[in-house]
Amino acid sequence: MDTIYAMSSAQGKAGVSVIRVSGPSAHAACLALCGDIPPMRQASLRTLRDANGVPLDQALVLTFAAGSSFTGEESVEFQVHGSSAVVSAVTAALSEMTDLRMAEPGEFTRRALDNGCLDVAQIEGLADLIDAETEAQRKQALRVLSGDLGLRAEGWRRDLIRAAALVEATIDFADEDVPVDVSPEVSALISGVMTDLRREIAGTEVTERIRTGFEVAIVGAPNVGKSTLLNALAGRDAAITSDIAGTTRDVIEVRMDLAGLPVTLLDTAGIRETEDKVEALGVELALRRASAADIRVFLIEPTDPEPVGRMDGDIVLISKGDSQRGKYPGVSGKTGAGIDSLVAEISSVLSQRAANAGVATRARHREAMQRGASTLENAQELLKGGEATADIAAEEIRTAVRALDSLVGRVDIENILDEIFASFCLGK
Repeated sequence: MDTIYAMSSAQGKAGVSVIRVSGPSAHAACLALCGDIPPMRQASLRTLRDANGVPLDQALVLTFAAGSSFTGEESVEFQVHGSSAVVSAVTAALSEMTDLRMAEPGEFTRRALDNGCLDVAQIEGLADLIDAETEAQRKQALRVLSGDLGLRAEGWRRDLIRAAALVEATIDFADEDVPVDVSPEVSALISGVMTDLRREIAGTEVTERIRTGFEVAIVGAPNVGKSTLLNALAGRDAAITSDIAGTTRDVIEVRMDLAGLPVTLLDTAGIRETEDKVEALGVELALRRASAADIRVFLIEPTDPEPVGRMDGDIVLISKGDSQRGKYPGVSGKTGAGIDSLVAEISSVLSQRAANAGVATRARHREAMQRGASTLENAQELLKGGEATADIAAEEIRTAVRALDSLVGRVDIENILDEIFASFCLGK
């Protein structure tokens, strides 16, 4: 396998930049630049020199033996001063060495997968960790990266292989006396896995929201103060405000961090009947986005009827709460009255939902578990048929094993690897 190199830290000027080299010639590259190979996994200060002995920089050098690095290969990391000139000089010296080439995006992580250092779910967790913007995203990504999903999948696999083996034993010894009835154990094993799968499937909607962000839509009639409230929550003029009704015709989005959760606030067009075609399109879009949001904040006047389409967790507030009162709490984007209470309520509702999150974070995880659960349901029905359908039941159980194996990349992963690694930057 080729030896590859790339800058693993962010592009641009920095205090320190990290250049990673991985592959069979990594230590030889270190020897060429440093004059020796520092002790493994001990940061050592070295002067880096090019092929002509010209000093390039003073760097902290970390060396890793095969089997103890991120990629599983011989690796070296050069922590150099983070100027563009230094990075260019060091990478130029590496490019002149035999058997070294620039890494492709995500290639270091791909090698970690090929060498068994990470499974596919952990790689997805690493991608999420790199993209994490909030505390909840960081914690969730770290759980996946640490291998929680893989451990659960391995437990499910072990139980189902045991169940399939027991069923197949009854087939092999169908004409003989089997000393123990295996049906209770098989049933318990399958039921236990199905219970776990259903719980994880139910939690994927929340985990996906933590990864991509919750949505909170501000809904109400025209000129009720939605845009002013959005600006107050965002702390900036994200939306145009005006006394003219119908100013907002598109959905305006503002990304925020609330209680460590990623939240996108949506300012929608005022809901009303209108003959203006453009405004009508805005109203239609507002209704569609609001119905798909996790929480709707209804702004109403004191004399307005109860909001239509209110769901569990939605919030109703009296608009312009600095100047009018009603049966619901008031809020004012103009003065800030009620803003803290609104933020606290939104955070509370979303935090309660986030508490039900599992470790499966992506649509493909949910689909794999749904396939596994579906085939296990078939197996349970087939087992009721006794010896006549036992062989088919055993095959259904093994089909479920294959579905769950795809979670961590044992099978059926080639079609998703390109998509996964496309999100990685050069040097990762």
